[in-house]
Amino acid sequence: MPIYEYVCRQCEGRLSVWWRSVAQMERSKPLCPRCQSADLQRLVSKTAFVRSGEGRLDSLGDADLEGLGDEDPRALGRLMRQLGDETGEDMGEEFDEIVGRLEAGEDPESIESSLPGGGGATDGYVSGDSFDPGA
Repeated sequence: MPIYEYVCRQCEGRLSVWWRSVAQMERSKPLCPRCQSADLQRLVSKTAFVRSGEGRLDSLGDADLEGLGDEDPRALGRLMRQLGDETGEDMGEEFDEIVGRLEAGEDPESIESSLPGGGGATDGYVSGDSFDPGA
């Protein structure tokens, strides 16, 4: 069930066509939905690879970790940005702010101390050491 992408040579419109089979694609001639022209050029489509979360993280090489031992906040910011991008999730405004500040070279300890709760926010979770059932 191939999907092919085309660009119309008349109006430069782009379209994607799903075919039930390669045989159907070979028998048919798609038309541009904008101008009804049959003068279409097939494009090379982008491909996507499905990888596990572990596979995405494995793609981060040792070069991505260089500079972290040097306590370079910019390197830490770059790595955090890349990890955030690899998850494909919206990490939130606070994450973006922290990463931006690291990328600008700000000291991580100063960033942490400027966060609500001094960076020790627990979001309702406490460690076993600080839990007092009588409180």
